Amino acid sequence: MTWFLLCVGLLIGGYFIYGAFVEKVFGINTQRQTPAFTQTDGVDFVPMSKGKVYLIQLLNIAGVGPIFGPILGALYGPAAMLWIVFGCIFAGAVHDYFSGMLSVRNNGQSVPNLAGKYLGNNAKHFMNLFAIILLLLVGVVFISAPAGLLSKLTGLDVTLFVGIIFVYYLIATIVPIDKIIGRLYPFFGALLVFMSLGLIIALALSTEHTMLPGFEMGDFFTNLNPNDMPLWPALFITIACGAVSGFHATQSPLMARCVENESNGRFVFFGAMIGEGVIALIWCAIALSFFGGVEGLNAGMAGNPANVVYEASNGLLGTFGGFLAILGVIVLPITSGDTAFRSARLILAEFFNIKQIELPKRLMLALPLFVVGAVLTQVDFGIIWRYFGVANQTTAVLMLWTASAYLLRHNKFHWICTVPAMFMTCVVISFMLNSSTLGAGLPMTVSTIAGLVTTAIIATMIIIKTKGKGDIDTDEEDKVELANEL
Repeated sequence: MTWFLLCVGLLIGGYFIYGAFVEKVFGINTQRQTPAFTQTDGVDFVPMSKGKVYLIQLLNIAGVGPIFGPILGALYGPAAMLWIVFGCIFAGAVHDYFSGMLSVRNNGQSVPNLAGKYLGNNAKHFMNLFAIILLLLVGVVFISAPAGLLSKLTGLDVTLFVGIIFVYYLIATIVPIDKIIGRLYPFFGALLVFMSLGLIIALALSTEHTMLPGFEMGDFFTNLNPNDMPLWPALFITIACGAVSGFHATQSPLMARCVENESNGRFVFFGAMIGEGVIALIWCAIALSFFGGVEGLNAGMAGNPANVVYEASNGLLGTFGGFLAILGVIVLPITSGDTAFRSARLILAEFFNIKQIELPKRLMLALPLFVVGAVLTQVDFGIIWRYFGVANQTTAVLMLWTASAYLLRHNKFHWICTVPAMFMTCVVISFMLNSSTLGAGLPMTVSTIAGLVTTAIIATMIIIKTKGKGDIDTDEEDKVELANEL
């Protein structure tokens, strides 16, 4: 229990200490009007209170990722908990803060446009492609997972629930953000918090299960995977949500269009990521504890993390409490899947310059997305999840480099973004070169060296090309920002 509480304490301390430092480096302006007021349209740009926006942001980013990812990552042992803590504080929360605040500073624009502004048009086109692919994969993953759990709970055919969730997604994607998302999601967010706390308290009080049984300090730095899977770089792909996730960069602009003041940014964006990190820690600890260690977890999971959710929820909270906990897990992906499709609609709207005030224009962009999504639901879940993991972390890399370029351009302390960008770049390249199913299948040593060299080249090019360009930036928003700083 001590190790778990220490990890939670580090996350909370990271919000107050490192979060304040990141906010200072960015340099908020409390007198500047946010897009929620300057571009109010009653559909996507709608002012909302700080607490409401926080809970919506938490639900938007917390799909099955901070549950399934940490459960799968727990197979490596307590090392997974260290990655959740330090990845969340120094990479994920920084990533989320800048993806949200740069959108606030740029009229609520989506990530591809931000990448284009600070990294160039090639990055914009690449990000457009990757963001749409990622969001479609997220939408599909977050249909299949809850539909499967609902089918297991009720005994009804999974196809029925896929259809019901699809219909809901379409409605939530096209109606004004304050009609469904703004009204229901704060309640669901509170449910998520209570569900997570209930499970970890039940585990701590359980007489049948011990928190992190038999693990010692050295195990936090050891790969205990029973299937002999290498920790580097797979762990950093497996645990995305809860540590660092590119999907969040597609979600933060949704709330950047609703934030009432720049001073709310740290609580909403940095804070929601810390909240997700706590949720990821809870599920990682449950996975390691409920089955008595990694060997028991491997057997209990049987290749599907949903089995862990089902068994642990019922085992710790009983039939009724387990039912409520599983419902909470079902709500998570549904409330992220709809915003994934919504984000995809808005990215396409920006790309084609189509205003979204009129319903027919929203439908024109949304319907093709759902047709593609319906086709992808027929693909095996395991395959979709693997591609989702790589696309997710690649998007995170692009967002971190975008934030780094922004800080370089304005002569600010860019290393808070550059260091995690370099680390994640090396992770993605090494993984892709080493993977036999998704990449080149090269030996790990060769893949890692190539990843390190490529990362160094990319970092050097971005730093040399971008540093000091704030003096010649002609964008009106940057002019105002520079004037405020001076």
